[in-house]
This record gives sequence, structure tokens and C-alpha cells, in this order.
Amino acid sequence: MTVVMEAEELSGFLDSEFPQIAGDFVIEEVGERRIRVRLLVGHRHLRPGGTVSGPSMFSLADVAVYLALQAMVGPVSLAVTTNCSIDFMHKPAANTDLIAECRLLKLGRMLVVGDVQIFSEGGLEPVARASLTYSIPPKRA
Repeated sequence: MTVVMEAEELSGFLDSEFPQIAGDFVIEEVGERRIRVRLLVGHRHLRPGGTVSGPSMFSLADVAVYLALQAMVGPVSLAVTTNCSIDFMHKPAANTDLIAECRLLKLGRMLVVGDVQIFSEGGLEPVARASLTYSIPPKRA
């Protein structure tokens, strides 16, 4: 299976469908069944204690899988998360962008399963790991 939407097209799609998060994410690389997405960490992503909030890390993981599936099947704005499990493993740096490296483990007709590792920029160990399942709506006749 080949990539059908490249980084620039995915960015435009994300900005169009989700203007409320426009500017939060940068798509750094798109490949077959994989994507790397950056969260531009700002003050609103921080929590007390000098770290990035869990909801911000969840958002990055969720967006990474969503964009990876879009890259492989084309624009399907109504694809939805049906399951997510996330492990927070290390405290990310507060003033450092986060990088999500996502691989699609299953790319079916109706379900997509993705694995995401999240790193603080420049870090060698993941700060979080997530597994997400997406449902793709049936095509209308």
C-alpha cells in the first residue's frame, strides 16, 4: 500500500477539518504505514510541576494515528478513535517540543490499529507510549 496524502496535503486537511488545533502540530515525515508528528509545546500544554500535560500527550498520539490513517487511505474526516491505551513513562521537558513516531500495525477496511512512541525533542527514551484503534466509517454508495 502506498501513501496517498503527503505531509503538505495532510497539514491542509488538518487545518481545514480541525481549525481549533491549527498550528499545534507539524508533520515531519510520512511513509508507508508510518508518520512522525511534532507537537509545538507552548504554555497551554504545561501542567504544574514543570512538565507537559497528559492530555497534550494524548492529543499528540491521537493526531498521529489519525494522520497516519489519512495518509494511507485518503481523506476520511469522520474516522474516530474507538480505543486508546497510553503509558506515561518519563517526565517530558516543559519547554521542549514532543515528537510522535507512529506505526500502523493494522490497516483494515474498517479498523486501524496504531502504535505511537512519544519523545521529548532530542531525547533517546520515550516519555510515553500509546496504542490506539480507529474506526473508519463505511463508504456511502
